[in-house]
Amino acid sequence: MTKNRYMDAFLEKLVESGPAGCGCAVARDGEILYENYFGYADLESGKRITADSVYRQYSMTKVIVCTAAMMLYERGRFLLNDPIYEYFPEWRHTMVAEQQEDGTILLREARRPIEVRDCFSMAMGIGYGGPEYTHQQMEKSRANLAASVGDYTLLDDIRAMASVPVLFDPGERWLYGFGHELVAGMIEVTSGKKVSEFLQEELFDPLGMKSTGYHYFGDIRERLVTAYQIDGPERTPIRQVAADSRFEETARYEGGGAGLFSTVPDYLRFSQMLACGGVWDGEQIIGRKTIDLMRTNQLSDQQLRDFQNPYLEGYGYGLGVRTRIEDRRATGNTSVGEFGWTGYMGTYVAIDPSERLSVVYMHNSVPNREQYIHHRVRDIAFGMVK
Repeated sequence: MTKNRYMDAFLEKLVESGPAGCGCAVARDGEILYENYFGYADLESGKRITADSVYRQYSMTKVIVCTAAMMLYERGRFLLNDPIYEYFPEWRHTMVAEQQEDGTILLREARRPIEVRDCFSMAMGIGYGGPEYTHQQMEKSRANLAASVGDYTLLDDIRAMASVPVLFDPGERWLYGFGHELVAGMIEVTSGKKVSEFLQEELFDPLGMKSTGYHYFGDIRERLVTAYQIDGPERTPIRQVAADSRFEETARYEGGGAGLFSTVPDYLRFSQMLACGGVWDGEQIIGRKTIDLMRTNQLSDQQLRDFQNPYLEGYGYGLGVRTRIEDRRATGNTSVGEFGWTGYMGTYVAIDPSERLSVVYMHNSVPNREQYIHHRVRDIAFGMVK
């Protein structure tokens, strides 16, 4: 218990002027080494953060969705080098938007089809947004889609995006973005179920994740923490988070890149399953070798240059997860092969199969201060290993 006081001290100090509230848990081989909660779920009402507090996961949705897709992979539903047009025929003739020296755009057919692995590893060529021609076309396609069908589905979005030219030839560069929507779409077309249905049946129910999902149920709405905008000492509540509209029971879109809500204990169960060889409560949820494949770096030297920044030093990218690689620039005290991801409003997971250890930390605020907070949480947590 001696080491736990360092995490307590760090997080207790953190909520004084940072996130309004946070939760953190560390487990190893099914045993909880640390779990505690600090601050407020809502400052204005004085509601405290507890183990039942629900957080917007944003991009930590990716780890769950990619795990679910790899469960289908190991059932023979697809191969990683399959062209995605085998599952989405609209993507058969992918075009590349090549910017010329004079600033004009040349559209040409891609040198090879987008493969399933390109979608997992963020090498398919469409990001989340920006000034580029590709993203301008992406916004136009979605605007047209919304105008024609209103609240569209994931598969509606995937079909519409097929007309958008990519920024580079598939597999050539790394660009954070649309790839994981295609991964979620793969779940739907290869299982015959909505993403939410597959996750519920294959992950949430077996793992006892009773407070995780895409759409409000029970008292989730009341347990969702207030998000805060932090500006120096000021913490201003964000009363209408745009993405929350997709939590509504009637919302149709279930994304691969974002969209889930969860709690610290729920996500800890999921992360421990992955840390312990895919087994939970005696049941093999996903194969150990499939997890090893997920956490194998997929990036070339050029793609690693595209990927790395100070927050990700010492990491590569696998099939939907960052993964610790042999690199002298590594800044953490984890094992090679430790993997996970983070979320826009401050959620974080690190999973280390070598130690059968996982760490889950959550808050909901912007900026999320990920490098300052997450790396310290990681280092303190792995300092608990004897």
